[in-house]
Amino acid sequence: MKMRTVFALFLSVLCLFTGLSLAADARPITMVDFSWDSVQVHNRVAAYVLEKGFGKETDFIFAESLPGFMGMERGDADFSMEGWIDNLLEVWERVTGNGKMVSLGANFPDAPQGWYVPTYMIKGDEKRGIKPVAPDLKSVADLPKYKELFRDPEDPKKGRLLNGPAGWQVTSINEMKVKGYGLENDINAFSAGSETALAASIKRAYERGEPVLAYYWEPTWVMGLYDMTMLEEPPYDQKLWNEENLYACATPPVRVLVVANTKFVEANPEIAEFLRKYNTTLDQNNKVLAFMDETHADAEKAALWFLKNYGDVWKPWLASDVAEKVEAALAKEEI
Repeated sequence: MKMRTVFALFLSVLCLFTGLSLAADARPITMVDFSWDSVQVHNRVAAYVLEKGFGKETDFIFAESLPGFMGMERGDADFSMEGWIDNLLEVWERVTGNGKMVSLGANFPDAPQGWYVPTYMIKGDEKRGIKPVAPDLKSVADLPKYKELFRDPEDPKKGRLLNGPAGWQVTSINEMKVKGYGLENDINAFSAGSETALAASIKRAYERGEPVLAYYWEPTWVMGLYDMTMLEEPPYDQKLWNEENLYACATPPVRVLVVANTKFVEANPEIAEFLRKYNTTLDQNNKVLAFMDETHADAEKAALWFLKNYGDVWKPWLASDVAEKVEAALAKEEI
């Protein structure tokens, strides 16, 4: 699973931005790598199966979301194991409406996002000597009762919500949620400087056993390493969300699909069937991402870790003879 030669990579990128198309039978099966870890791991799980089980050559093209979808639409790339389609809904509706791309099903359950606290705040942690400081904290409606636990150092009369980075749409939505829930006198939404800074703040508080209230999402290494509880919110209400702009309800989860070029699917029915059966859980994703963070593993090593640890998950995706080939190859791998 090597990245293509410099010349071939240049040719593929040229295709992405000029509209030219590289014939699928003239290149390896090509997956689009987006900028987040989980999609790169899943692409390499799929690539390992295709190489060892199906005897195919594989490759990867890095692209941001929009260029990546355009590349798959044109046939410059064949598929990607994670299409967060609700983040590009207009594009997704166009490429499926014109018949150029299709969904092969969900990679994992819809990705949740919301306001989280460490579970030890609610249940304690006997091994770490942490007692529950907020045993009745279940929902956002309970936050005024416990705001002193999340004291904002710049405004001590209020608690602090560690919000997303400035510029993210959800960061503005969380600010509106504070108002929508009537928490203006209890909670300040503090925007992190970056995704890395947000994760670091959660990590620091968790490892010290301190209270923390933060916006976050799954699957991520943070959720794999730390036991966090998402606070309850009223069910998603389209009227509250879209019409009244109060956002005083749960944030809708994002659909994460295996997305593919239609012609590739039609020309490769056995591979398409494997991809349709490909399905994982949020817990499995959180754990493989935690493995990456703890061991500083790259996506290829994380894919091998997944395949070695979740044989009961991936074997049903494949015909028995294909699964046997993959298993035999794995036996020779070291992590």
